[in-house]
Order: sequence, then C-alpha cells, then structure tokens
Amino acid sequence: MTNKFIQEINSGSKNALLKREILCYYINHGENTLADLGKEMSLSIPTVTKLVGELIEDGYVIDFGKQETAGGRRPNIYGLNQNSGYFVGVDINHFDMNIGMINFNGVMVNSKMNIPYRVDHSAEKFEELCVIIEDFLNNSGVPREKIISMGINISGRVNTRSGHSYSYFYIDERPLTEIFSERLDMNVSIDNDSRAMTYGEFLNGCVKGEKNVVYINATWGLGMGLIINGELYYGKSGFSGEVGHYPTFDNETLCHCGKKGCLETQASGSFVHRVFMEKLKNGSSSVLSKKYKKGEEIRLMDIINSALQDDMLSIELIEEVGFTLGKAIAGLINIFNPELVVIGGIMAQAGDYLLLPLRSSIKKYSLNLVNSDTSLKLSKLGDKSGILGACMLARSKTIGLIKS
Repeated sequence: MTNKFIQEINSGSKNALLKREILCYYINHGENTLADLGKEMSLSIPTVTKLVGELIEDGYVIDFGKQETAGGRRPNIYGLNQNSGYFVGVDINHFDMNIGMINFNGVMVNSKMNIPYRVDHSAEKFEELCVIIEDFLNNSGVPREKIISMGINISGRVNTRSGHSYSYFYIDERPLTEIFSERLDMNVSIDNDSRAMTYGEFLNGCVKGEKNVVYINATWGLGMGLIINGELYYGKSGFSGEVGHYPTFDNETLCHCGKKGCLETQASGSFVHRVFMEKLKNGSSSVLSKKYKKGEEIRLMDIINSALQDDMLSIELIEEVGFTLGKAIAGLINIFNPELVVIGGIMAQAGDYLLLPLRSSIKKYSLNLVNSDTSLKLSKLGDKSGILGACMLARSKTIGLIKS
C-alpha cells in the first residue's frame, strides 16, 4: 500500500474507499469469489471486477484461480497478496522492548524479543529507541519501501488520535507520531500498550468469538484494555483503561502518576518487586538472597522465576497481588458484565500462583449472577501479545479497520 494510496484514502476518494473496504473484507473473511464479494458489499459485478482488478494491478490482491469441488469447477477465488506489504510493531516495556513484523495477512514473519532498553523522558532515550528500531528494520530482510506503517506501544496516557503521549517522550508540543515519522522516515502511529495487547489477543489469542472482553495487563504497572461489542474502546481522548490508577487504598505509597492510593501500588509487579527487596533488606530468606548480597540486580522476572522454583517469599507476594487484583476485577465484572476476562503481562507468567487467589477473590467479591456469565483465561500470546497487537493496530489504522 503506497503512500499515494494512503493519501487517496485520506482524501475521501470513493474509489479508494471502496478498495479499502474490499481489503478489510479479505482481512476479516478471507478469500472469496467476485460474485460473493459483490453480494456482501452490495456492489454490482462490473464494479467489483473493476475494483479488484485495480487492486491486483496495485499488487494487493491475488487471483488464486479456479477451485475444484465435487460439484464441478467454481469461479475464480481472490484474496490478499500476503507479500504486498508489511507492518512493524514496537512494544516498550519497563526494562526491555520487543519488535515484530507481520505480512499483509497478519502472520508474524520476524521478531526480536527482550532487547535491553530502559524507557524515560529524555531525548537521549528517544534516540536510542530509534537506533534500535532502525537496526531491526535494516536486518529484517524486507525492503523499506515494502513496510507500510509502524505501531509503537507506550504505557500510560496516549492519545492515539492526536498522536501525543503524555507519559513518555513528551519532547515538545508536536505530536509524537510526527516526531517518530520524521526520524524513521515512515508512517508511525502510537497506542497504549495494554490496548495493543488487548487487540492482539482479540484477533489472534485466546478470544474465540467473544465480543465483550476485559484484558488486564499485570506487569510492572497495571493497565486494562476493553473490547465492547467487538470493538476496541478508547474513550473520548484515548485514555480509557487506566485501572491501575483507580483510587483504592488509604496508603502513603506514592504512585508514579504522582498520587497516592492507586490500585497498582498494591496490585502490580512494581509492588511485588518493591516489597520483595524490602523483605530481603530486613533479613527474609529467598533463593535470590545470594544474588542480593552480591549486589546484583534483581528484576521482576527473577522473582517470578523464583516462585516457579517454590520460593516461598516470592509465592506469598504474588498470591497477595492475585487476591488484591481479583477483588478489583470482581468490581469490573459487576460493572461491565463481560464474556471474558484475560490476564496478561509479565505477572501472568506466574501461572496458578497468581490465578488461583485471583479466582478465589473474584468469586468472593463479584455478584454470582454476573460472574456466572464470565470466563477467565490467561493470555495465549504471552510476551508476544504486545508486538502482535502493535502490528495489527498499525495495519488496521492504515486501512481503516478501526478508528480510535
């Protein structure tokens, strides 16, 4: 999809908008005949034939030929050319980042995980991020002109419509998307990391047809994504999902948002890490005690791995978070009555140590009549939900599958 075609879509050309609808149809429903496509889109056969022909000339649609059936030969089948364009997703975490690339059909063709990177507000960290992205692009094996757009996940408050991030890289008054696009010479969109993870799970993860989904991103912080009636819910300015900053506790713990008493101060990975380090300092024992005494860095994933090795201190803290988080999710179930709640993020890798107390807390605090309609699952995509979601959002925003 060339920049010319994107500009044509943005201009409101009826021809381009119809071609975009055809691409969206193929993405959502797969290959089809011209007759069936025309029926689905309420277009005449000559019009569909003309539009699909132009998309074939542009390189975005392929004629797969006639399909043999028991009843004889069918008309030709048409669908997406998976190699016509690629989309890149960048998922920025607290201690590292992941980058991936999908083809036009949404299949991951390249990825690089756990790249060391610590995000902050500085221009130096912005430049470091861009250098890492460029290195991935240069070694991807895909020509730059074939990469249509890029989606970048950022935690916190992100207005994807205006392109501003108010949590990281607020370098000047210009939209961050504009700054990224200039620096990387590419069409770039940004979105909240939890919302991107939600979208990835919705399209390619554990969501199996459910249209009302709550996704909980339990990582260093605590975020949420919502699918309502089959569509991502953004809110008025794109700031929906800040469940981690719901005022919950009467404590003196200062949240990174600047307020006290936020849910994530006692129901997140940062809580586990903070209290774990305090307990080691006060003499509690753990399989990580030797590492602590040597002055080596202990990360959240180290604590989760130690829990999986039956370390009691790690297990107790993770179970505490599970119960606290379950109480909050019980409230969400009572409010939204979702079909499915998905637990993702790095804390989900603790498995049953998180999930069992979480289930118990949900059962205790939610209304039985409401929670009986709700299933609870761990993320199927795991640590790849962010990059897959970022890639899928880049594709969807480019061709108009979703509008934030």
